[in-house]
Amino acid sequence: MRAALALLLLLAAAHALHRGRAYVREKVCQEYRMLGKENFRTLTIIANSRKYSNGTFEEIGHLVREITSLAETCCADGADPSCYDAGSTALSVKSCSADSPFPAHPGTAECCAREGLERKLCLAALRHPPQPLPQYLQPSDKELCQAFRQDPREFADRFLYEYSSSYSQAPLPVLLGSTRTFLSMVSTCCISPAPTACFLKEKLERKTLSLLTLTSNRICSRFSAYGKDKVSFSYLASLAQKVPTASFEDLLPLAEDAAEVSSQCCDSVAEDCMQKKLLEHTAKVCTALSAQDGRFADCCRGKNLMENHFCILALPPAPAPKLPKASEPTNKELCGKEGALHATRSLFELARRHPSLPDAVLAKLYDSSGKLRGECCSTKDPSACLDSKRKGMEAELPPLLEKASQLCGQYNELPFLEFKKRLRESLAQAEPEASPAQLERLLEQRVSFASTCCLPDASPLLCPSKV
Repeated sequence: MRAALALLLLLAAAHALHRGRAYVREKVCQEYRMLGKENFRTLTIIANSRKYSNGTFEEIGHLVREITSLAETCCADGADPSCYDAGSTALSVKSCSADSPFPAHPGTAECCAREGLERKLCLAALRHPPQPLPQYLQPSDKELCQAFRQDPREFADRFLYEYSSSYSQAPLPVLLGSTRTFLSMVSTCCISPAPTACFLKEKLERKTLSLLTLTSNRICSRFSAYGKDKVSFSYLASLAQKVPTASFEDLLPLAEDAAEVSSQCCDSVAEDCMQKKLLEHTAKVCTALSAQDGRFADCCRGKNLMENHFCILALPPAPAPKLPKASEPTNKELCGKEGALHATRSLFELARRHPSLPDAVLAKLYDSSGKLRGECCSTKDPSACLDSKRKGMEAELPPLLEKASQLCGQYNELPFLEFKKRLRESLAQAEPEASPAQLERLLEQRVSFASTCCLPDASPLLCPSKV
């Protein structure tokens, strides 16, 4: 495992920095010899399925064969020192041909306009955006064994591709551990005299790792889309809605700690970074909030911290408490040294008073707040600028917040058909002159927003365009 991670670290470094062709060849060959052809090939499938998460199985297969063949040929004893450079150049030429069998990428043409090493590094840096939601659906035990017996190698390759492209944002060590134990489970249980009992036992043993894969993919997708500061705010707002009685001072350190976990572990190849840091973070949340909220106390009772973390993530927002009107930050505070902190506190107060407001709307408000300060605080008269912008927001914002809160509140509380029925009735009342076709369009638009963005684990890649 350590050798495998060393290789992945090396490949990432080789793609990111130009340290010379001989250095790359020497290091790749060193790891190829250490791992052996099959382990090298497995890692190449995982790494490229993550990197090109929209590529087809056939496209990834072509790429893996070429990369493995290049290492096998050029890392053999007595191979010509120029073999690796010549082979990788041929690979880049093939990538740039009109009938290239490799995964298509919008940035390929730009890379192919370059020459030599610059072109190779450009192509190596390309990657597909992650899939908004995991697509992998695990077949039944019977179907797994059927496919495994038919062709064990084909089964393993296809699984590695489907799982790695589906959970492409999970850290590499997590993905590596998860795929390895899954394939081990299938190969053990499909030849077992009691496959059902075997699968049950193995799945229970894999539960923590499965939850870690799912959770870390979600965490790192949000980090990739938002960046560290916005992830911190998103987590703060989520906690504010779940424990609205907790203070800003209680929750901000927890939100900053969660953002730090993402920052340290999403791109790390340290073997246990995500699991170790996430469990430490969960312990901090449980210590800080169990006494304040019975639901957190219930989630934190379990002995498995990973399950506790998953339980906390799944908690719905609490009903809004009766709180006094929040004081707005002054113009001087917004443009001062701690302007970002004052703006974040203001949005925290908004989130705890509107528990049904989805993350997508709050994230949009966070962006708007930063933009507003950026535009006004550098002008000659920041106060006049802020006052002017504030007037417009005071007119437009409350109806939007009310509409989003009501929509998500009903979506999360009602059965889907009842939600749709009530929404149709309220739209017909609000738009009495709309034609049936227009009402249907409005209804579908609202339903699409609610079903995509009102859930606690809504994709940060799908929702911003729908707000």
